Amino acid sequence: MAATAGVAMIGVAAIGGMSRRFTIVDASMQPAFEPDDWVIAQRRRGVPSRGDVVVFTHPSYPDRFIVKRVIGLPGERVTASNGEIYIDGEVLADPWCEGRMCGESDDIVPEGMVWVLGDNRCGSSVDSRVLGPIPIADVDWKVVARYWPPSRATRI
Repeated sequence: MAATAGVAMIGVAAIGGMSRRFTIVDASMQPAFEPDDWVIAQRRRGVPSRGDVVVFTHPSYPDRFIVKRVIGLPGERVTASNGEIYIDGEVLADPWCEGRMCGESDDIVPEGMVWVLGDNRCGSSVDSRVLGPIPIADVDWKVVARYWPPSRATRI
């Protein structure tokens, strides 16, 4: 009964445009998400928080969606160096990632923007290390649950 009610609520929210289903298509968000995981995202409200998993449209390909984790917030300096991420000079406590960071970058996140990364830091090629900061206005969705496969279903 409870599972049926949950599916019905997702359906009602989706009809109202408040939520949407996305499929993870690559390994850039491992270990949190695997290719072929299905997730539910809700319309974003307010400024994203560090650690939120968000969905936005690829700046160069408007028919493609990107799923990444918010790392840097407006006004912060985000540096990727020596396999670590630094926020305003302090090493980021990074429970989302396994392994070390690949690549180097140094950005100050402008007001109205966020800095995003894939959790698979060496396997994520389209994130703020390449795209730069992302306008918050372009971040339409926040991932709130994985529902497929059932064995990995969980709230995010």
